[in-house]
Amino acid sequence: MKQSRSFCALFAAVLTLALAAGATTIVQMNLDELTGAARVVARGKCISSEARLDGGYIWTFTTFDVGETLKGSAASQITVRLLGGKVGHMKSTVDGVPEFTRGEEVYLFLEPTRAGDLSVTGWVQGTFRVRSDVQTGKEVVTQDSAAFATFDPATRQFKQSGVRNMPVEEFRQRVREAAERQRTGK
Repeated sequence: MKQSRSFCALFAAVLTLALAAGATTIVQMNLDELTGAARVVARGKCISSEARLDGGYIWTFTTFDVGETLKGSAASQITVRLLGGKVGHMKSTVDGVPEFTRGEEVYLFLEPTRAGDLSVTGWVQGTFRVRSDVQTGKEVVTQDSAAFATFDPATRQFKQSGVRNMPVEEFRQRVREAAERQRTGK
């Protein structure tokens, strides 16, 4: 009987913790919706990344030199805060949170955090990697979330979506047009 009560108490504690922890659901957004949700859309080159403890959680702070802003305004250098990282022997990994490599160039859709710094809107959805197309030599962008299949309730199937190998000029134009529609309400 004592063992049964201990098990029930343990089960209740685990259930309470699970309910309190909750979960994060990221709603799939297209380019217009991302542009509308972001305060700033900027192109940056990653210059450093550092993980540290803050408020009991591991956060990674990545600094970018800003080369271009498509929406809003940004300083010439910005730091982006994202959950997860490695500090000493502790590691925290969060699915859907992008990671950046020194020297790479990205377009980021950014929003302010409660802490007063910046984070990426929709995490992998708001991260677009810049690279040169091997055939044309022109720059293209690919959205991090384009690698993930998402569930389409209409067809009841998983499908891949997102921006893949879009020419940078087309990407710039689409983001600027979406920002203008948002600004004017048209």
